[in-house]
Amino acid sequence: MFLSDMAGRTPLYKKAFVYFSSPISRELVAHIKRDSTVLPRIGALSEMNLEYFAIDSQGFTTDNDKALEDLFGDEENTRKADACLNVMATRIGTEFPFVRYRAAKSLDPMTMTTVRDLIPTKLAAGIWNYLVKCKSIANFPQQETCELLVLDRSIDQIAPVIHEWTYDAMCHDLLNMEGNKYVHEVPSKTGVPPEKKEVLLEEHDPIWLELRHAHIADACDRLHDKMTNFVSKNKAAQIQHGSRFV
Repeated sequence: MFLSDMAGRTPLYKKAFVYFSSPISRELVAHIKRDSTVLPRIGALSEMNLEYFAIDSQGFTTDNDKALEDLFGDEENTRKADACLNVMATRIGTEFPFVRYRAAKSLDPMTMTTVRDLIPTKLAAGIWNYLVKCKSIANFPQQETCELLVLDRSIDQIAPVIHEWTYDAMCHDLLNMEGNKYVHEVPSKTGVPPEKKEVLLEEHDPIWLELRHAHIADACDRLHDKMTNFVSKNKAAQIQHGSRFV
């Protein structure tokens, strides 16, 4: 579609600025280069590496719903596992991290190393191999810019079986949330049906940013103090708060 839009004497656009969300193959680049009428009309052609979902400013996920099944399923399928690891390595390899991982346990006559044991090692190797290819790209960092820890659940076997008591975790467990969106009903004083309002629990909210990693008991105390302080300083809030006791 792109080539047909830009080819011929009357292209759809004078200049095309093309940005790919994921890495493109050499074959596709070569195919574009072969069209002599399209090539001069390309203003930019770049890979953005956007195939990940940002949870917040400090976390992201590669959104691979079947990763657990492919990597740690009952049946070992090295082809699926390798494909899954390759996708993860490609999406992570947009930085130049210093890769740290826990190596597989050493072999001995009584020990059998499985595909699951090699997952951190293979993912670290996949990321490094991808980075080696990227180092020839202009403006790509030539030294490590951050650190990447490759871990699996075996590094902490207690966490999956205990409940997390942070404000963030409790909100997602107890409220009917869709992603970071919470819908609550505001009662009406006129007898009409309650109004539904949407609240986004994200980093633009300074209170959420402050309390999300706090223990739920501490978060409740701090929220109570904030509410008490707000009511004491806001006349409209004082009137509304007092009307509840009339």
